[in-house]
Amino acid sequence: MQKLAYGRYGLRVNLPADVDVIETRFVPAAPDEAAAIRQALRQPIGSPPLADLVRPGNRVVITHSDITRATPNDRLLPVLLAELEAAGVRRQDITLLNALGTHRPQTEAELRRMLGGEVVDHYPCLQHNAFDDANLVPLGVTSRGNPVRINRAYLEADVRILTGFIEPHFFAGFSGGPKGVLPALAGWESVFSNHSYAMIGHPLATWAQTEGNPIWEEMREVALRTRPTFLLNVTLNADKRITSVFAGDLLAAHAAGCAFVREHNMVAVAEPYDIVMTTNSGYPLDQNLYQTVKGMSAAARIVRAGGAIIMAAACEDGIPNHGKYAALLREAGSPRGVLDLISRPGFSEQDQWQVQIQALIQLKADVYVYSDGLTDEQITQALFKPCRDIEATVARVREKYGPQARVAVLPEGPQTVAYVHALETAQIMR
Repeated sequence: MQKLAYGRYGLRVNLPADVDVIETRFVPAAPDEAAAIRQALRQPIGSPPLADLVRPGNRVVITHSDITRATPNDRLLPVLLAELEAAGVRRQDITLLNALGTHRPQTEAELRRMLGGEVVDHYPCLQHNAFDDANLVPLGVTSRGNPVRINRAYLEADVRILTGFIEPHFFAGFSGGPKGVLPALAGWESVFSNHSYAMIGHPLATWAQTEGNPIWEEMREVALRTRPTFLLNVTLNADKRITSVFAGDLLAAHAAGCAFVREHNMVAVAEPYDIVMTTNSGYPLDQNLYQTVKGMSAAARIVRAGGAIIMAAACEDGIPNHGKYAALLREAGSPRGVLDLISRPGFSEQDQWQVQIQALIQLKADVYVYSDGLTDEQITQALFKPCRDIEATVARVREKYGPQARVAVLPEGPQTVAYVHALETAQIMR
């Protein structure tokens, strides 16, 4: 019986004995999370201690991840807030900013669940809106010629603190760090241009790749332009517990965190598989179908051309109903149609980056989706094949490929960066 990271409680499936289970080496949690956070704030990487960077009367903005991310805001923020107040910063001078990018805002109940009721009751809480012109400040254009507008409250603060968590990312290399500004605090046009057809299609815009990745490099350029004061990022294990804390200078602390994740989350396999089962790491990342493209992308790295991917994701928030993801898929009608649509000169729509990656995956392999939160019709309209019984689907697809078909499972989905060793080596040699 194999447990998959699925929804809030996991999913157990019976798989054949010869299925390869691909997962990272488990990293134990810090014995005292609060103590680990305090130590990182007082002994940061490439920066003076946080207490030395603030003064009484400073206006402080702390950004935090939204509900689609596993960042333990409710355990992270109280320690950070206590450190600031001990340094003389008044509670009324601290604002929490939900770094939504182009995602939907959170409800009051969701904010309380994310941040903790004590934090919501005693600190101003703002939510970034990428489409609100009044609350976006122009910062010129990037070296690639792309326009930049960033959240006004963040830019007008005396002290700007970025928080988040570092995990592998399917086109930005890693989350955390500069990604906490672009796309998290940017105007819609900055997000669209950074996630454009050409940028997403770049060969180095992929998992665990930062240098040479045009998406990440533009994120870095924009983040540095905003002069962040301090970074506080964490890494997590499969139990969503903090394993390490990386705080201090934006680039130095993030680089250290990326090196830690790269060491523990990358797994080599000898050759591609015919069938790869995957997840989207369970709640909160598998809240909707849009987000599950990450887990599919992780599987696509090790599935053979013409193979099959089976995705298990709860999708308790549905497709979702905001953004253009579902509309673009309906308009295009097929994976090839998606690429034809979004590659048109001048085409620019919200969520086109997600459907682009999805289409490329589907042109490589069939994708089946198992989800309690979606109907077969919804799954089909999103261009996937419905799956109501994972064990039966594995058996049926395996029969199609023959008795020697190789099968793998990624129980933690995109938390495991699997790669075909020979192919990765060949790419490096080039």
